[in-house]
Amino acid sequence: MTELGESTLAQAYAIGGGDWPVGYDAWEAAAREKLEKPAYDYVAGGAGTEATMRANLEAFYRRRLRPKMLRGTQTRDLATTVLGTASSAPIMLAPVGVQSIVHPEGELPVARAAAATGIPMTVSTAASTSMEDIAAAMGDSPRWYQLYWVNDREVVESLVRRAEGSGYSAIVLTLDTLHIGWRDRDLRNSAFLPFLAGKGIAQFTSDPVFRSRLDETPQDNLLAAGAKWVSMFPNLGLTWADCAWLRQLTSLPIVAKGVLGAEDARLAIEAGFDGVIVSNHGGRQVDGAIAALDALPDVRAAAGPGFPVLMDSGIRRGADVVKAIALGADAVFIGRPYIWGLAVGGQAGVEDVIKALVAELDLTLALVGARRPGDLDGTFLAPLP
Repeated sequence: MTELGESTLAQAYAIGGGDWPVGYDAWEAAAREKLEKPAYDYVAGGAGTEATMRANLEAFYRRRLRPKMLRGTQTRDLATTVLGTASSAPIMLAPVGVQSIVHPEGELPVARAAAATGIPMTVSTAASTSMEDIAAAMGDSPRWYQLYWVNDREVVESLVRRAEGSGYSAIVLTLDTLHIGWRDRDLRNSAFLPFLAGKGIAQFTSDPVFRSRLDETPQDNLLAAGAKWVSMFPNLGLTWADCAWLRQLTSLPIVAKGVLGAEDARLAIEAGFDGVIVSNHGGRQVDGAIAALDALPDVRAAAGPGFPVLMDSGIRRGADVVKAIALGADAVFIGRPYIWGLAVGGQAGVEDVIKALVAELDLTLALVGARRPGDLDGTFLAPLP
């Protein structure tokens, strides 16, 4: 439980009075100054004209909160549990690959920040650090593993088994990236694709099955390992029917990431998924796709009230979290915000981004008239204009 005054306001003004940027735009600007252009563009950019990225932000702008007065919100409780995973707030860290292009330690500072703040981290298949090393940095802190289903099932099985053995408590299958989308910024930067240089493939170079597919060890020929990974990545032939194999493979909860409509929500449930994430991959895959927030109500309605529904793509402020939960999300993921924190300040920067977002969420929750995330529903939102 938190109490307004001693906790939230003190924390918020300590954050604002420090040396770190305040607000998403300031963090991004600071990161842009620090990073090389290809690395910045890789994180900041989206598919094609980036219309989907803009739609994600505009969807939050269009939705307006309708605060309720005198609801006794002096104390609040942000703690949230999804699929048995506890979080100090209804926020999780989204899987973001190749973090070594923004920080020399890759995912390790993020892992330590997640552990320090009680916010679960979702580790990417495209990470620059092995899942075992990330798990060691997190200790007993909660973590999920995001799976890219490459076109070699034995490699996929090995990745899942390693995640099980390393203390990951759920598998997040990304549905919307069976092939990398068309990204103008990366193409302008000499077709920047870090995997070809052997970056972001640590889950594979540390995997015994993947290594058995190579003629040389990754240490002897990292570029060949990168090329092998790139050839293994596209898997456009994958179907819902294939998911039965994954469901039988593991007893861990499996979450489908990339659901944007009622039909896919129902298909995910029929295929045995334990939850869905409403997501358009932060606008990085399909130019002109529906905003994730706009897709959320239909997915929630199709999934029903008790089925875990999460969302990402466009979360920037505490008010955004409130809006998403009011529309039916059990929790949300942030991606780019914490990456800018990583670029600017390593572990301390990530922690500051998380703490500021949680403080803003806590204060917004109190001011709209709710004591806990579960109090929020559609009545806290004004009708769309």
